[in-house]
Amino acid sequence: MIMICLYTCFPMLSHGKRDEMAMKVEHVAGTRKGKIMLYALSTCGWCARTKTLLSELGVEFSYVYVDLLPPDEMEKAMTEVEKYNNKGSFPTLVINDSLCIAGFKEQEIREALG
Repeated sequence: MIMICLYTCFPMLSHGKRDEMAMKVEHVAGTRKGKIMLYALSTCGWCARTKTLLSELGVEFSYVYVDLLPPDEMEKAMTEVEKYNNKGSFPTLVINDSLCIAGFKEQEIREALG
């Protein structure tokens, strides 16, 4: 089951209220193995393979097609990608905000989520 949700990123505080810039992120239900975020391109074959592998593993994850975002959101998404992957390449898989797997590396993904 795929559900559409808003991924809240880059929260800022202004006058005691939370001002949020959100980008549209898809959520795939599955077994929770931590926070899993896939940054992908809609035209990238390796991104599609990574997404398929995550689905086959049955894990819960979120993903965003960076190339389909409006320019301002795309810029913010790229800043987020480059925080974990300084090459800014795709796919970029981030697990628990700490482990980054750049590119389709099936064995590494299986080991990280095993």
